[in-house]
Amino acid sequence: MDTELRPEERDDSSSPESGQEGTSRSSFVRQLRWAAVVAAGCTVLGLLVSAFVVQPFLVPSSSMEPVLQPGDRVLVNKLAYAFGDEPERGDVVVFDGSGTFTAAGGGGPVPGLLRKAGAATGLAEPEGTDYVKRVIGVGEDRVTCCDARGRVTVNGKPLDEREYLYPGDAPSLVEFDVIVPPGRLWVMGDHRSDSRDSRDHLGSPGGGTISVDKVIGRADWRGWPPDRIGSLGRPEYGG
Repeated sequence: MDTELRPEERDDSSSPESGQEGTSRSSFVRQLRWAAVVAAGCTVLGLLVSAFVVQPFLVPSSSMEPVLQPGDRVLVNKLAYAFGDEPERGDVVVFDGSGTFTAAGGGGPVPGLLRKAGAATGLAEPEGTDYVKRVIGVGEDRVTCCDARGRVTVNGKPLDEREYLYPGDAPSLVEFDVIVPPGRLWVMGDHRSDSRDSRDHLGSPGGGTISVDKVIGRADWRGWPPDRIGSLGRPEYGG
């Protein structure tokens, strides 16, 4: 009896071509797994860096123009005040305004986590309670608006804000005279006519000031877009 298999019935699994194809597929799967592990590792590392060292922050509004524009990504130095240093006049800081500028945030846990992850990488707008403003007065400062020439004064000394104030804006159209409590900050946006800041919360807890403990970090650099990359620096106020 002729027992030779017809071509279509032969098992080609042991052929060189079949073995090569299986090895190639196995190698591809291993590479895919390694790529997934590396991607996960990079994501975790990025989140750790964002949580403890430097966090990208997407500027959501025009309140800090011209220094910061909507859509800019600033890099927030979370170590700036981690070793005993405190914010100084002129620093641009990112802070949690809950309880002072806004009510406590809400929302479900899953949307909250997704938003936090997006904000932590600078891909999404920050939490609704996070703000970026400039420090004008620190603890025990007397901040007043305005002197005879319309300037904000700190401890009786007028501030030269031409370096960052939005062109055409007055230093403030709101009059105030406050003494900043110890451990708190008086903050204002550079675009004074388009910024809700300490002036708008004089009747809120803290009298419009924010706690130093609420500061997330100092905005030291613009990291995006490419044509605006650079250090933010600090104006020389003196005193």
